Amino acid sequence: MKIGFIGVGVMGNGMVKNLLKHGYEVNAYTRTKAKAQEAIEAGAVWKESVADCVRDADAVITMVGFPPDVEEVYFGADGILENARTGVPVIDMTTTSPRLAERIFLEAQAKGLRALDAPVSGGDTGAREGTLSIMVGGERETFEACLPILEAMGKSVLYMGKAGSGQHTKMANQVAIAGTLAGVCEAVAYGRAVGLDTEAMLSAISGGAASSWQMLNNGPKMLREDYAPGFFIKHFVKDMTLADGEARLRELPLPVLEKVLAMFRALEAHGYGNEGTQALIRAYE
Repeated sequence: MKIGFIGVGVMGNGMVKNLLKHGYEVNAYTRTKAKAQEAIEAGAVWKESVADCVRDADAVITMVGFPPDVEEVYFGADGILENARTGVPVIDMTTTSPRLAERIFLEAQAKGLRALDAPVSGGDTGAREGTLSIMVGGERETFEACLPILEAMGKSVLYMGKAGSGQHTKMANQVAIAGTLAGVCEAVAYGRAVGLDTEAMLSAISGGAASSWQMLNNGPKMLREDYAPGFFIKHFVKDMTLADGEARLRELPLPVLEKVLAMFRALEAHGYGNEGTQALIRAYE
């Protein structure tokens, strides 16, 4: 089975390599070929355009950056919907707008294609190790048909409901991360302020009720001042902005999200957008 994979970067390289390990053939395309070199060396076949990537594919996966990037690869003469074969499932794994996911679903359906929104959580580590959490919206029949593909990349693959439901679940995920990540930063900032050995402090509190993925993975990076991106600040700002917008449409106050979003926007404005989300600790320095 051949998969057309569009958007091979920090996350996409690991995801493509896991697909290859599970016996899938993979066509790869991204705007900057150099970013896909790891996947190409692992066996992915480079294509020069979106159209070339999807024409002979049995399934299409997209993992790009922002909603306008999703629109670019799906719509238009060179896009997925005009060039994928009838009946092929198209799976958008980008975190994007639930309303855009619904639009893709309807327009894909009109073209005889089957669409899923399947955003992920787990960062570059999860992508590399094949342990992503994948949240899927769309028709259950399409989900079940695509489950083996998704399981090649993820440890937790759950069907969440109709089109857009995967994206709404990812919004909830990002809301939870915002508060948890800020909590880890504040614990580190407090530990430093009172003169604790912060490595020992993190070790102590990571074994109890305060433990979280953010603490175990991003806490040590904060202490080392390792701000290399497992997940870019600029992408998290995009995600939180989407979640904040959906909440405001429903007149739902999310004060923690709003505060953390404001902090990340300030960091991005100061030139830190290409650092990892653990760089939120900078806001406390």
